[in-house]
Amino acid sequence: MGIVKVSSEIHENIRVASKAMTRSINAQAEHWMKVGMLAERNPGFNYGEILSLLLKEAEQSNQPENQNAPEVKARRSQASTGTVS
Repeated sequence: MGIVKVSSEIHENIRVASKAMTRSINAQAEHWMKVGMLAERNPGFNYGEILSLLLKEAEQSNQPENQNAPEVKARRSQASTGTVS
């Protein structure tokens, strides 16, 4: 964790957006930073595609650690295709 200095104008924009989105000021700033980072790394993506990336990241972080293990992924893949042995 660290401190990030922003201009008064940006801080006011974050404050207003955080109220509208019912997020804390820090959560709103972090959201905008994540969106901006993903936009820079994926210049062809629109906002909806960036949100999809954030949703996938959130879903993966909510799964138990062993759910991302290769053998579990393989079993899930087999189950979805009906090739479970």
